[in-house]
Amino acid sequence: MAEVLLFHHGHGLTDGVREFADALRAVGHDVHVPDLYDGRVFDDLREGLAYARQVGFDAIQERGVATADGLPNGLVYAGFSLGVMAAQQLAQTRPGAKGALLFHSCLPPAELGGPWPPGVRVQIHGMDADPYFADEGDLDAARVLVQETADAELFLYEGDQHLFADRSLPAFREVPAALLTERVVRFLDGIR
Repeated sequence: MAEVLLFHHGHGLTDGVREFADALRAVGHDVHVPDLYDGRVFDDLREGLAYARQVGFDAIQERGVATADGLPNGLVYAGFSLGVMAAQQLAQTRPGAKGALLFHSCLPPAELGGPWPPGVRVQIHGMDADPYFADEGDLDAARVLVQETADAELFLYEGDQHLFADRSLPAFREVPAALLTERVVRFLDGIR
């Protein structure tokens, strides 16, 4: 069993993020899902990102990082899009990280304090034509991370949807979301 700290995306803590966490729990993993938006959920991604901008992206990231304080070391850190900022920072800087799951986003490791830590497994998932992932530098950062890190995998799915794994959003795509979930479960089952 792996213990996972999962961060939501720019819409907030949607039912789809909760359902994803429940799917991981159903196969035996312990999943924590903090609400970084204080209960706010936005139907429109632009509105959700405007809220994050108003609060401050750094403040949202700091909220996420702070949620790990009461949890043990040895976690897998996971994030959807906006949530990748906190997940990736924790995976790179918090002692004892077991792995990272980066959905729809990836930052260059140097932006978060240096190279990817040895022995910390990472999976990155995104659609090959997603304008946020493919056109804004995330895919490039993911490819570099995979080239430089022995324990890194990049999974590209055909399509142009950003948050395709959240079944509560119009971007949801059942077939790639099911494949993503299958790969994540296999990843978590391999965590020791």
